[in-house]
Amino acid sequence: MIDLRGIDLNLLVSLDALLAESNVTRAAERLHLTQPAVSTQLARLRQIFGDPLLIPAETGRGMTRSARALALMEPLHAALKNLEVVVRHQPAFDPHSDVRRFVIAANDNATSVLGLPLMERLPELAGQGVRIAFVVADQPSTAERLERGEIDLLLGSERMIPASMKARKLFDERFVFVQRKGHPRGTTPLDLDTYCSLKHVLVSTSGGSFYGFMDEHLDALGRARRVALSVQHFTLVPELLVNSDYVSTLPSRFAERHNKRLDLFELPFEARGFTLFAAWHPRNHVDPALVWLRETLTDLAAA
Repeated sequence: MIDLRGIDLNLLVSLDALLAESNVTRAAERLHLTQPAVSTQLARLRQIFGDPLLIPAETGRGMTRSARALALMEPLHAALKNLEVVVRHQPAFDPHSDVRRFVIAANDNATSVLGLPLMERLPELAGQGVRIAFVVADQPSTAERLERGEIDLLLGSERMIPASMKARKLFDERFVFVQRKGHPRGTTPLDLDTYCSLKHVLVSTSGGSFYGFMDEHLDALGRARRVALSVQHFTLVPELLVNSDYVSTLPSRFAERHNKRLDLFELPFEARGFTLFAAWHPRNHVDPALVWLRETLTDLAAA
């Protein structure tokens, strides 16, 4: 039995040409090689197959195929053609006809500002074969889940993106102050004293903290605010605010989705925002389906 591990694919390509031409010179021209090079390959092929393959013709002109060569000729040519199809095949993805399940990890802010628009527009963007699952981005295990293929895409700020993953910027975000409509504070521009005196709801994505980004900025100014409540999910905040006199500082895109019930104001101090990224495992960088998903989210982020 021939050990395929010891056969160079180029030898089989040369054998295909030699069997088709039954002539070393013409095979060399077809392969764009020198005649000595093809002669050397023929010698190697004879050794591998244990057969002369091409035998000098009785007339002394040209060569004739051996019985083994005749048996090899058709299946070898077909196998090489099939291999050529495999190598040249360019994978594609049609969201309207293909079947694909995507898993996106994100916190509820990213799910609200990008996930909801994606889900709302999915019927026009893709067919019934495309399904999307949103799961909570659990930072300690996200990199492992991306590695195992359990998550296709991660939506998160720069601090959430594992260094080993590829990433693409979706948008820059800033923070705004929010209160319910009809809040006793009124609708005048916000000053720092008023901001610090109000009862704030803080979103602590790690859970339980009463100190966040805004408190770092206030510390630098020698000020502090009253954080009365700490919740782990952004989506709880609008419900809390609309039925109380609590206030909060939220990402602007998230807050804008609730502007029919909440009033939005500029902060009375300079505060850094954050950048939202999409991240994926390097092995999926050219996956047509995930390229489609990333481009779709990029378009939604720019809308």
